[in-house]
Amino acid sequence: MVDGTGAPTRRADVAVDGDTIVAVGDLSGVAAKREVDAEGRFVTPGFVDLHSHFDAQVGWDPLLSSSCWHGVTSVLMGNCGMSFAPLRPGDNETLARMMESVEDIPGDSIIAGLKWNWETYGEYLDAVDALPKGVNVGGMVGHVAMRYYVMGERSMDDVALTDDELSALEHVATDALRSGALGVSTSRSLVHRAPDGRHVPGTWADNRELGALASALAKFPNAIFEGAPRFTHADGKTPRIEEETEMFIAVARASGARTTFNLSTLGSVPGHWRSVLDDAARANTQGMHIRPQTTPRAIGVLFSLAASTPWDRSAAWGSLQSLAADRRLAALRDPIQRAALIADGEGLGRGIDELYVMTPDRGACYELDPANTLVSRAARNGRSAVAEFVELCLQFDGAVILNWPVQNGDFVAIEAMLDDPSIIMGLADAGAHATQIMDASQATFFLQYWVREREHFTIEEGIRRITSDTAAFLGLNDRGVVREGARADLNVVDLAALHLDLPEIVHDFPGGAARYIQKCMGIDTTVVNGEIFMQRGEHTGALAGRLLRH
Repeated sequence: MVDGTGAPTRRADVAVDGDTIVAVGDLSGVAAKREVDAEGRFVTPGFVDLHSHFDAQVGWDPLLSSSCWHGVTSVLMGNCGMSFAPLRPGDNETLARMMESVEDIPGDSIIAGLKWNWETYGEYLDAVDALPKGVNVGGMVGHVAMRYYVMGERSMDDVALTDDELSALEHVATDALRSGALGVSTSRSLVHRAPDGRHVPGTWADNRELGALASALAKFPNAIFEGAPRFTHADGKTPRIEEETEMFIAVARASGARTTFNLSTLGSVPGHWRSVLDDAARANTQGMHIRPQTTPRAIGVLFSLAASTPWDRSAAWGSLQSLAADRRLAALRDPIQRAALIADGEGLGRGIDELYVMTPDRGACYELDPANTLVSRAARNGRSAVAEFVELCLQFDGAVILNWPVQNGDFVAIEAMLDDPSIIMGLADAGAHATQIMDASQATFFLQYWVREREHFTIEEGIRRITSDTAAFLGLNDRGVVREGARADLNVVDLAALHLDLPEIVHDFPGGAARYIQKCMGIDTTVVNGEIFMQRGEHTGALAGRLLRH
């Protein structure tokens, strides 16, 4: 058993009664209604993911896939300023389309998949509470929704709030926190834009506006503040690292809130993460709680025959987009169409030199080995890059993924960030970027790569990072640990067998919209609130997840 605290692994039985762990130790001879044999494997707490965008998917997918297949038993929604409440009547499409634009979740699916029977954030939580859930779900109220609620269309502009609007903003934030929001989130990222190209509300918030959010947070001990930061000026190139980090520190100082924000390596500001971590460490010595969050691998845009390819702006490849996956593969198998596709794709391709190949025989391999780029493989086989992709698709019946790392592609830097005591695991982005990114498998990759293969972390420390550390940050002190009296969220993990399947496209969102999913092997059993939820990747039928309120 690995109890999640970092304590040494020990051999022990775990007894559960209802939703609670009632005994840990040698329970041989004690009768039980049901037993799970975990011999040769690790019993761990359920994994706690503090960065998801399940705000819409929770309305139609009680499993919250793909997180359910990776041992995640508790998730936090409402990150990056994006939430669906507060909501004025008739504004649901506006918020849905902004979520689509920022997080690549199909807007039509969002609109069709939710009842939209709320106005306040507390009413949204009530609606989520009433839904069947396989895992535990908590949420933050988003700055984007609150600003739009208070200001309407004017919220989209870079304007300061009036005194009355500031008072209203603080009021709706306070009301959301009083109703059970775990915290407040904001977006300051230059890439987070509304469908018409304007930056989402709150991107340019001044100190008075952020101060109103801090005042609301200060009323609720253990609340959290989260944000998507802006580490460059409006040109996207000139660094503004100290100013941005100081903004988060100022909110933390004024509110007392546990504070986190996204941190990954960026080509536009090389090495900025070192300065950010130094500033976070300094703030923490002054009594604040600053935990930048990072991911244990590169954040990569995925290409595949079933979704999009790097050559889709050409006429021949673009014409495949209207076809089902099997018909796309049939086009590649036709000699005439294949030749036309190869000819039309020559010289085109997004980031063509930085595309890494993943095939079913190896599974999802995220190490950025130069020998495994599409261009390298093509050169070894005397082909162009597009011809190599076609041949790989034919060899593996279309089940080939091209991974284009756009952030966090330096594993040396990732290692240094993971070693920093201020860092917390995050940025899995589960539920978001439906046909672009699939990082919900973060916990599985972390254990497989950094614990098992690299042996950079012990199993005890690896499990602590994704259980008690993230749970305590969210104020979930009765989860993320295996001890008497804790909630019975548990995993049985076969570390030696951990294996990530390739991401694959399915069409199971409302309206048949496409998305990537990703499964794995090695997470043998997942228990949520005392009920066996998943066994070897299959849902048992149990839906014991709960709403997590502040």
